[in-house]
Amino acid sequence: MTTAARRCRACDESITDPDDAVVVGYEAGNSGPAWEVWAHREHAARQPTKQGRELLQIMAWFLLKQALDS
Repeated sequence: MTTAARRCRACDESITDPDDAVVVGYEAGNSGPAWEVWAHREHAARQPTKQGRELLQIMAWFLLKQALDS
């Protein structure tokens, strides 16, 4: 059995060493199950968390509404 090719989310390079691969999240599929997002062990800490992205989106909506109202 072959393993799936894994690419680092941070540097977009192949992860050749299975011990260096870390799951940093999941991405939802449009018509099927989610898939794992991988990164090199040294890059894993740099990946934004889902909560961080949601907070940034809320702040952007708030600032946009403020700009449109003035």
